Amino acid sequence: MRTGSNLLEDYLNQIPGVTCHGEAFNPNFIGYPNRDDVLGITLREREDTPERLLSTIRSQSGGLGGFRYFSDHDPRILPALLGDPRCGKIILTRNPLDSYISLKIARATDQWKLTNVQNRKAAKAHFDMHEFERHLGRTQAFQIEVTRALQVTGQSAYYIGYDDLNDTEILSGLAAWLGIEMAPEAFQSELKPQNPQPVSDKVSNFDQMQTSLRAMDKFDLGRTPNFEPRRGPVVPTYVGSARHPLLFMPIRSGPQTSVTTWMAALEGDDSELVTRFNQNTLRSWMRDHPGHRRFTVLRHPLARAHAAFCDKVLATGPGSFTKIRRHLIRSHGIAMPQDPNDPGYDLRAHKVAFQGFLGFLRSNLNGQTSIRIDAHWASQVAVLQGMADFCLPDHLIREADMATALPRLAQAVGVDVVPALPTEDTHKIRLLQIYDSQLEKLCRDVYPRDYMMFGFTDFDRDATA
Repeated sequence: MRTGSNLLEDYLNQIPGVTCHGEAFNPNFIGYPNRDDVLGITLREREDTPERLLSTIRSQSGGLGGFRYFSDHDPRILPALLGDPRCGKIILTRNPLDSYISLKIARATDQWKLTNVQNRKAAKAHFDMHEFERHLGRTQAFQIEVTRALQVTGQSAYYIGYDDLNDTEILSGLAAWLGIEMAPEAFQSELKPQNPQPVSDKVSNFDQMQTSLRAMDKFDLGRTPNFEPRRGPVVPTYVGSARHPLLFMPIRSGPQTSVTTWMAALEGDDSELVTRFNQNTLRSWMRDHPGHRRFTVLRHPLARAHAAFCDKVLATGPGSFTKIRRHLIRSHGIAMPQDPNDPGYDLRAHKVAFQGFLGFLRSNLNGQTSIRIDAHWASQVAVLQGMADFCLPDHLIREADMATALPRLAQAVGVDVVPALPTEDTHKIRLLQIYDSQLEKLCRDVYPRDYMMFGFTDFDRDATA
């Protein structure tokens, strides 16, 4: 906002056959402040049906119609814009610190456009690090949303930087991109930069700002790369109670058997548990159980990877991944016996095989193998993000805390007599026998986001918690 986008709009309106209708979808006004309508559509009519205004601008006679859209404008219209390849996207960018300071000064002076330098209002911005981080986060999130939408729909946009707005050759290229020839010298504007002085002259606490920004990681060096595909909510795996408002949203290779056995004991009859939901039946269950609590159980990443290995890869019975097992033996050199109960397969052999599996997981979760990223070993962060597409759990319970957390949860929904939580080995004893710091490091390399986001400690400490 402010002179950058106003100047770009001024230049666009100088291109023959192009009309930019200001901030057509600004929540506080329509087009421009003190305007009643855009092409006959009033603010009230736009609020009721934003698509009507979009259709009117699209079908206007006499050339191309458009408008400026910012991240805080009407979100209902954004999918229609981004999804339409016949809608040209011009993306104006600016140094986010300059943008933040300009915005602060504009709010202080209430001056958003300048045509006469004599009328310029002076003010200094006060830099607030937390406020700037929020500003930067919102800007980056919007840029990522727009970029991703263009990528998945195979579109391209015309990018122009704030510092390029006075380069008439670039403006001529923009006109050509819109399909209209216009000479560079034809562009003229009366709009003036409002704060052309150095940043040090525009910020009242400049020294404090410099100190605060030194702590900011400009290149996001601490970011953990994530190549996992997006996951959806696996609603058919959810387990509901018929008599009590409890819904279990399991994470595969977690303590699912213990939790469902405990829920069945709450009911007094295993047949009372509600399973095989779809989204419609789950909504019905939620409506029929007001005050319901949704929960899931987090398992330590090393214990979860070990459970996935033992149950799905090492095992050969029903439910095991036979094809993946063969692939790991053939292509990854992981030695596993035909019979997992073979006496020759001792703890040393088990540790070596599990180490090989962790090496495979690291490559698999980084998108470097031909094998699917199965839900049994996908990161728990990714699984929870998938759940959020439908609904998130109210409670994230750690496996080490189940014995106390689940009874408290049951009591909170009115259960007077709470059964004991059944014990489930889940290969824990075997893992403790082979555990060492090398296994822990391998697992941290596989699941860095799970360790960071959920604060997991080393497995040997977690297991004795």
